[in-house]
Amino acid sequence: MHERILAIDYGRVRHGLAVSDGLGLAAHPLRALQRKNPESDLRQLREVVLDRDIRRLVLGLPLNMNGSEGPMAAEVRRFGDALAAALALPLHYEDERLSTDEAETQLQQQGLRPSDRKKLRDSLAAAVILRAVLEREG
Repeated sequence: MHERILAIDYGRVRHGLAVSDGLGLAAHPLRALQRKNPESDLRQLREVVLDRDIRRLVLGLPLNMNGSEGPMAAEVRRFGDALAAALALPLHYEDERLSTDEAETQLQQQGLRPSDRKKLRDSLAAAVILRAVLEREG
């Protein structure tokens, strides 16, 4: 049995979420978390962690194309450090460059309308991020 991982694609409006399966082979997108306020967001993430027996967190780190970190990466790191401390779980930051583009391409290939793609994009991006981690660790 593999430890379950929750991947988060950080966003100012919503967080995309994906969870690994019990074997550590697949990444399954969950419904995106609509952001409200820090307390509500933490409460909802804590529920996902408890309901799915999550043991580790992966947070997409939005690096610049040259690999450097900008203001958004600093915001994500602040969020991640606070989240890991609040949930008492180990956290790994994963380069998320192009994950949203890959998610959008997958959704377009499925023939979904733009309004439907928007609802799924963030969590599919989280699954892309998690899949990279699972493949590397596999």
